[in-house]
Amino acid sequence: MTKVLVPLARGFEEIEAVSIIDVLRRAEIEVLIASLNDDSSVKGANSISIISDININNVVVDELDMIVLPGGVEGTFALAEDENVQRILKEMDSKGKYIGAICAAPFALSEAGVLKHNYTCYPSFEKHIREDGYRADEAMVVEDGNVMTSRGPATAICFALAIVKKLKGEKTYSLIKSGLLADFCK
Repeated sequence: MTKVLVPLARGFEEIEAVSIIDVLRRAEIEVLIASLNDDSSVKGANSISIISDININNVVVDELDMIVLPGGVEGTFALAEDENVQRILKEMDSKGKYIGAICAAPFALSEAGVLKHNYTCYPSFEKHIREDGYRADEAMVVEDGNVMTSRGPATAICFALAIVKKLKGEKTYSLIKSGLLADFCK
């Protein structure tokens, strides 16, 4: 079964995390929710807590097909500073595995040195990353090599669907997209 890691740090953006986790699980992709701290409960930016499946210390990269980072400013900075997350990102990239980030989280990819030239993020957050390669157009998802990025909360379902398409193919993507009434996703 395809397996995706979604690491959560205090202050993560709930809409993004839950949309990604939900859409991927609808596509029968195993999603591991990892906590950066010893507590299995992680509180998001809007005080919604999610229970993790695993501690980030126990993640085995060889068992993963992809890692996807939700945004949220506080959560993003924690992901960028966490040694385990940074190690996992570098290892995933060196093995050519897929990496995704939405909203402010491309910053954590940049800190790991795995963000490719073309990317998108929450508008204005590119100033914390780099303006060269930033795609400010209306694209909800930007792909460059093995890295996928997206803009923010309102693009989370489209981002998750793009991940489904990448990992499970057009048929599963179309079925899930139709069931979600997500005709606005391209």
